[in-house]
Formats: sequence, structure tokens, C-alpha cells
Amino acid sequence: MLNQRPELFRAAIAEVPFVDVLNTMLDPDLPLTVTEYDEWGNPQEPEVYERIKSYAPYENVSAQAYPAMLVIAGYNDSRVQYWEAAKWVAKLRARKTDDNLLLLKTELGAGHGGMSGRYQGLRDVALEYAFIFKVLQIAE
Repeated sequence: MLNQRPELFRAAIAEVPFVDVLNTMLDPDLPLTVTEYDEWGNPQEPEVYERIKSYAPYENVSAQAYPAMLVIAGYNDSRVQYWEAAKWVAKLRARKTDDNLLLLKTELGAGHGGMSGRYQGLRDVALEYAFIFKVLQIAE
């Protein structure tokens, strides 16, 4: 939706986003690629390749205004590799036409479910709230 109708949003938080669908599904050496063919299809087949390309977030970044975004990746995530978020943010930064915040946070000790620890979940929620409060200009 962020590529198709960005004007509908003032802010977005993308946690471990699966945004480089096409390149990930083209690499059978990644942990889950082959087992995901049932869900996504095998992009080695031309019609599947074109279908995935038509909706894949990374492939469809364009020169337009995007909402403020906080993108969170886990360095040790075996399901969605951290570089997907990094590539997506880099492409967004290169193409977006606005001055809205675009933040990338890569948790070095996190997997797909975020950091572990007694208070880390609270810190993560606090960061997300702080981001939303700033973007929406919500004061105390």
C-alpha cells in the first residue's frame, strides 16, 4: 500500500518487512525460499516472475512522496534477511520526493521476533510510540 497509495498514510512502521520478494524468491540457497514456493510461486517461471514483480515493494518504489517510516530489521533473522530492509530504505531514500522521516533500525542481536530480554519489548514499543508521537505531533 505504501507504494500504491502513500497519501493514505502519515506514518508507517514496518517490522522485519518482507519487501525484496523477487530477489529473495530467486535465491534457493536462502533458508525458506524453496519451501515458500507453494505460497509465492517459483519466479524461475516467467509468469510467476512477472506476477511477483508487479506487487513486490522493493521493485515498485517510485519517485513520489512517502509517509514518514520507521523500518526495523533483525540482523539474525533467518526468515527475512536484514538486507531486505536496508536495500528498501536505500531505494526509498534515493527516490522519494519528500522530507518525511525515513529511519532504519537494525537490531544486531535480534531475530524475526525482535530482541529478547525482560524489558526489551517495552523499549521497542516505546520507540514506536515515540516515532508516531513525533510524526503526528502529539504532545504530552
